[in-house]
Amino acid sequence: MAPKKRTAVAYYRTSSAANVGPDKDSHCRQAEAVETFARSRYALARSFYDAAISGADPVDTRPGFAELLLYCSANQVGVVLVENASRFARDLAVQLTGHALLQDRGIELIPVDAPTYFTDPSPTAELVRQILGAVSQFEKAALVGKLRHARERRRAETGRCEGRKAIPDEVIARARVLARRSPKTGKCRSLRAIAAELSASGYSGPSGISYHAGSIRYMLKKDHNLLKTKRISSFNRA
Repeated sequence: MAPKKRTAVAYYRTSSAANVGPDKDSHCRQAEAVETFARSRYALARSFYDAAISGADPVDTRPGFAELLLYCSANQVGVVLVENASRFARDLAVQLTGHALLQDRGIELIPVDAPTYFTDPSPTAELVRQILGAVSQFEKAALVGKLRHARERRRAETGRCEGRKAIPDEVIARARVLARRSPKTGKCRSLRAIAAELSASGYSGPSGISYHAGSIRYMLKKDHNLLKTKRISSFNRA
């Protein structure tokens, strides 16, 4: 008879909201790594996920992790699996204090890419843990810095760096024409009708998806505001 597997839970974390969602890789990648490791070793009872939570946030302030602690206590679960140590925490101090918190509760933390990362008691292993934690912390800080500089450079070059992508002037001009009142009927097309006309003419958004009524409203409002600004500027010059 095969020995009974120890019960474990999985912990996943994604730091950026941009990486959260069913079409993103982070959560799926973490789950695949943990489930593959656990398959022949542990009975994986549940998983807990902190979405858009920084790796520098203390573990006991994270909603998903707090739920994990309650579950482990109520069900006497003594093993937590993570994809790697940086998924648990990127900040070295948070990583070490979070591990100590679990130890105090009799819970073993196992990164599946290096199962003895937190358990090897040798001085060399302790040094390696601290070095790797510091490297992870540095990489996170360096990435944040690079992204900030990239945003600032793009803002300086284009006047914008994030948010709604610019709609081509040609599309706005066409929407404005379609929004005019018909000389025959005296009626205006609805926003949905304008969107359908744009789609039929081959106009679509940056992602290839047809414009919708809300997009048309935004275009016409933007065009109106632009015309208003030009009129004020012309009046001031006069």
